Amino acid sequence: MTPRDHSGPSASPPPHGDPVPHGAPRPPWEGAPQEGVPHEDGVPPVPGARGAAASGFGVLGGDGGADEGGDGPAGDHRRPRRRRWPRVLIAVGVFLALVVAGLGGLIWQRQSSYNGNIDRIKGAMPEAGARRPGPNVTGTENWLLVGSDSRADAATTGDGGAVWQPGRQRTDTIMLLHLPADRRRAYVISFPRDSWVGIPGYGNQKINAAFSFGGPKLLIETVEALTGIRVDHYGAIDFAGFKSMTDALGGVTVDIKQSVYDPARKTQWNAGRQKLDGERALLFVRQRYNLPNGDFDRIRRQQAFLGALAKQAADGGTVTNPLKLDRFLSAFTKSISVDDGVSGGKLRSLALSLRHLHASDVTFLTTPYRGTGTRGRQSVVLLDQAKAKALFSAVKTAEMPEYVRRHPGGNTLGTVS
Repeated sequence: MTPRDHSGPSASPPPHGDPVPHGAPRPPWEGAPQEGVPHEDGVPPVPGARGAAASGFGVLGGDGGADEGGDGPAGDHRRPRRRRWPRVLIAVGVFLALVVAGLGGLIWQRQSSYNGNIDRIKGAMPEAGARRPGPNVTGTENWLLVGSDSRADAATTGDGGAVWQPGRQRTDTIMLLHLPADRRRAYVISFPRDSWVGIPGYGNQKINAAFSFGGPKLLIETVEALTGIRVDHYGAIDFAGFKSMTDALGGVTVDIKQSVYDPARKTQWNAGRQKLDGERALLFVRQRYNLPNGDFDRIRRQQAFLGALAKQAADGGTVTNPLKLDRFLSAFTKSISVDDGVSGGKLRSLALSLRHLHASDVTFLTTPYRGTGTRGRQSVVLLDQAKAKALFSAVKTAEMPEYVRRHPGGNTLGTVS
């Protein structure tokens, strides 16, 4: 018998004037008693029963189980069960937020660490008001990159900067890095270290003497006077930095055209592909004697090594391996020095702008030259002024793609002597 079956003799008569006949179903809006109004059964209504029934939760078991209802029909009115999934989602959200915040903090910390590794050179750039070429084409950027030929046991740039002293040594490598506005390509122009050029205040000298006479500032002034190109920033690396970066990548591979012996370092280089660790990479880029084309082959070796280093960093799983990437970036940032106008934000922006650049997008060139000669007792390289002017004009006017198309003799990353 249901609670509303009043067919027994104890059932109470319906209230006076009730339009619904006894035993007939009631309309839905009359099926639940109102709060505070006695039910026609004479049983007091359960507080909140109407709202619970309307919501659909009034008949769900509560946390207290059947004990909370007591005996009899009233025990079936249990408290609504609390759904736990909102709390679970909140907990998951908080966890993910903490993970993201932790990763962001770690990335920020590593970026801060990398930036702190880089040595800033005060006064490397010419002073304001100095006679310099006009601004470059909007969006383009030119960096003068040098490699120190110090033979100190410790690194002479980066965090070894206390050993490296401007004006006390010559540069072994001088390169101009030109970045077009769209950053789809990069051009690296090498200057033979024995190029016979005018050095402001010193007359004609070998170009690397400028670094010995006046450090980065005089070398920049010399390159700007020679090329008519404004240098935006300066970067230096000691060859010891090449060693640490090579080891961080697990070695780099170069292709040697013919077997050659280095008498200065008593090292034999066999023809074919060679995988170099840091120590052998250092020997490879330093060899000068007994190469078929002397210092010009040395330039090609340095360019080939830089290309192989970039290729290994991009294609060797470094970018996708956080530990390997951290080792490489730590080694790289500890090995370089830049002018004090290069902020951490500038380096991040530069890295982001070059993120789609591949090793095959870099073109290496050497400043055109007529040959070698002597000046006094010095063996020097004589530049081809007319051809060099065309190259420098293409950089200054941002027309390097057209120049390379018309002068396809740029150095490739193929075999080297």
